[in-house]
Amino acid sequence: MKTVIVDYNSGNLRSAEKSFQRMALEFDAGDVIVSADPNVVRSADRVVLPGVGAFADCRRELGAIDGLFGAIEARVNAGVPFMGICVGMQMMATWGREHGDHTGFDWIKGEVVHLKPDDPSLKIPHMGWNALNILSDHPVFDGIKTGDHAYFVHSYHMLPDAPSDLLATVEYGEPITAAVGRDNIIGTQFHPEKSQETGLRLIGNFLRWNP
Repeated sequence: MKTVIVDYNSGNLRSAEKSFQRMALEFDAGDVIVSADPNVVRSADRVVLPGVGAFADCRRELGAIDGLFGAIEARVNAGVPFMGICVGMQMMATWGREHGDHTGFDWIKGEVVHLKPDDPSLKIPHMGWNALNILSDHPVFDGIKTGDHAYFVHSYHMLPDAPSDLLATVEYGEPITAAVGRDNIIGTQFHPEKSQETGLRLIGNFLRWNP
């Protein structure tokens, strides 16, 4: 089995690579490769799309590598498990509203909007540890419960149209989307590679998930 973490100039992927490799080794889940090569992605058994920065910038960088998004979408359409992380999750939406309106992948109907906490003392970006509120018994949350903490760094979040696509939230002056998913695709607004035990468990679950 081969898990490909997609490299499209979205930031330092070293921590994600190390976390996925650690859990792949623990569960005998094959190889973890970081690659920007569409041909490598097309041979992947699992695809992970990270993302750091602004929605439009990530979308542009991904589109600048000829054939890369097509390779990702082909694997998703083939039923291969896919995980988006942070902006990689946000791009799964229909629209990103960060500094204008930008088209997403439209895999999960909805939009990505700016955080608007009710409490003016809460700073944006939302940065640090928050307790998860698990809304679904999705397999990637096996062994993870409401109250477990994950690490966030973001100013925008996804609002899915269908409540069934919302897997987990956190509270930060308002309910914030922490995870979304349907069929063979999932996404986390938090960074599992920085979320210690909770994040490693989620990564391990993803590597063993057979949708």
